[in-house]
Amino acid sequence: MRRRPEAVAAALAANAAAGLQRQRRTVRAWTDAADGPRVSVDGRTLLNFCSNDYLGLARHPALAQAQQRAAAEFGSGSGAAHLITGHCSEHAALEEELAAFTGRQRALLFSAGYMANLGVIAAFAARGEVVLQDRFNHASLLDGARLSGARLIRYRHAGAADAAAQLSQHSNAALLATDGVFSMDGDVAPLAALAAACRQHDAWLLVDDAHGLGVLGANGGGVLEQARLDADAVPLLMGTLGKAFGSFGAFVAGDSDVVELLLQRARTYIYTTALPAPVAAASRAALRLSREESWRRERLHAAIARFRAGAQALDIELSPSPSAIQPLPLGTAQRAVAVGEKLYQHGFWVSAIRPPTVPEGTARLRITLSATHSDAAIDALLEALHRALRAIPAQREAS
Repeated sequence: MRRRPEAVAAALAANAAAGLQRQRRTVRAWTDAADGPRVSVDGRTLLNFCSNDYLGLARHPALAQAQQRAAAEFGSGSGAAHLITGHCSEHAALEEELAAFTGRQRALLFSAGYMANLGVIAAFAARGEVVLQDRFNHASLLDGARLSGARLIRYRHAGAADAAAQLSQHSNAALLATDGVFSMDGDVAPLAALAAACRQHDAWLLVDDAHGLGVLGANGGGVLEQARLDADAVPLLMGTLGKAFGSFGAFVAGDSDVVELLLQRARTYIYTTALPAPVAAASRAALRLSREESWRRERLHAAIARFRAGAQALDIELSPSPSAIQPLPLGTAQRAVAVGEKLYQHGFWVSAIRPPTVPEGTARLRITLSATHSDAAIDALLEALHRALRAIPAQREAS
């Protein structure tokens, strides 16, 4: 796009006409009510059904207390990168606890999941090599492959056979990367088959389990625990701390030498300020709570089952998903926005997901469930959703 005001205005107008213009809403307050997480937005109080706070830990008092203690000891900021003076005892303890939690020798903290994926792919793949990825992977994985200089090849969504065929065809395939739980679809990658194919063809396997850790598996070990896969099968595991763990940041876990090489090579680790110590302390508290309070996972999975059963009873066609992410396909961006706005007017906050986040023609509502949602809140959302879909039927979609 040329540097001209009219070009900017035209691009914004085209976005708006296609129903793709994103808008921010400012949360004025966030509380955990008896029926679930409530937010105050634009003078309204809404039940939040689009947060990634799956276990309801983000506002747990133990996290706030841990932050306060660490802030008093270390201050509000780390002041430097990990490899200068930014790495403190809270970071070191969190890395050790994450390694133990994931059953790996070491873990390395990053300031965000996006940075973790960019860093790990560039560290283990380079120009002249191939990186294979699922078509529905998160943008950070796709961007990591592009920025590494390697050739990016995308296989069919959840297509283990297609991935294996691509590995067979490309002897220079250095790495295969996949979401564990796909962030916009809620389904789970075929990890056992992917791990077998990567082992056969001597390629690294990177799993981004941002939406599985803390949620899936009897102990919250995520998709790897659910699939009974160890560090040998999946040598590179990325997880985030800002979803089920209610904090912020990310990590990569693996064998000791693997993590050491990452520490030496990952530019997004070397050249950025370390997470503030209070954030690391809050993450440690959340990790402990996720292990001790297994009822949170149990309640979350009961909520998922109730929501899906209720949707089926009302003929609401959800995408297949065993996770806390429950997508409702609506086709066009305009219809997704209209249904989301109708829910908003009735006191429910649900995000409309549109291209380019998802492919053209697959706009949807991304409904997410939490351990803190009550049965009554889930039933009320379903009834409001049923009314909204009847009020805005598919035949009235904009072309």
